Amino acid sequence: MRKAFLVVVLAGIPLFFQGCTGCNDDDYQGVKTENNVKKLGEELPVNEPKVDHTSGERVVIKMKKEKGVYKIPVSINGTEMDFIFDTGAGIISISDIEASFLFKQGKITKDDIMGKGNFQDATGNISEGAIINLKEVSIGGRTIHNIRASVVDNVNAPLLLGQTALEKFGRITIDYENGEVTFQ
Repeated sequence: MRKAFLVVVLAGIPLFFQGCTGCNDDDYQGVKTENNVKKLGEELPVNEPKVDHTSGERVVIKMKKEKGVYKIPVSINGTEMDFIFDTGAGIISISDIEASFLFKQGKITKDDIMGKGNFQDATGNISEGAIINLKEVSIGGRTIHNIRASVVDNVNAPLLLGQTALEKFGRITIDYENGEVTFQ
C-alpha cells in the first residue's frame, strides 16, 4: 500500500523501488532517465550545481555520534534533517518516507523527479530507485543548488549525505577528536 501511495505522491510516474542502504552508484553508472541511459562520465539532464558561499568564511559544524555513525544537520529545500556524514556514499540518499513528507510540504514537486537509477549498496546488491533533484542543500549557512539524490523504498533507510553534495562544498576537514566538520 505504501508503494502505491508513493507512486501517486511522486506525480504518478510508474516507479519501482527496491530498498538499499548506503547507496553508492559509482559516478551514476547505470542511471537511467526516461529518454536515455546514462553512461559513465555523462551528466544527467539537470541545472548545473552551484555553490553559494555567502560568507566566504570557514564554517564549523558539530557532529552527533549515534550508533557508531556521525550525523550533521542539513537543510533540504528549507527542511532541517539530520544526515549521516557518509564520505563513502556516492549520492545523497533519502527514504520514500522523507520524499513523501517533502512532497506533501511542496518542497519537492513532480518537476524534480528525474527518472530511475540503479544503485549498488554497501553489500554489493543493486537496487532500482528514483532520482530526484534537490533545489537547495544547506549546511551551516552554505548552500548548493540542484543536487541529485536517490529515493529508496526502505523505512529503515538512513539519510545519507553523499558525494553529490560533499564534493560541491569544497574543502572539508573532519576532526573526530572534537566531533566537528569544517567547511572551508
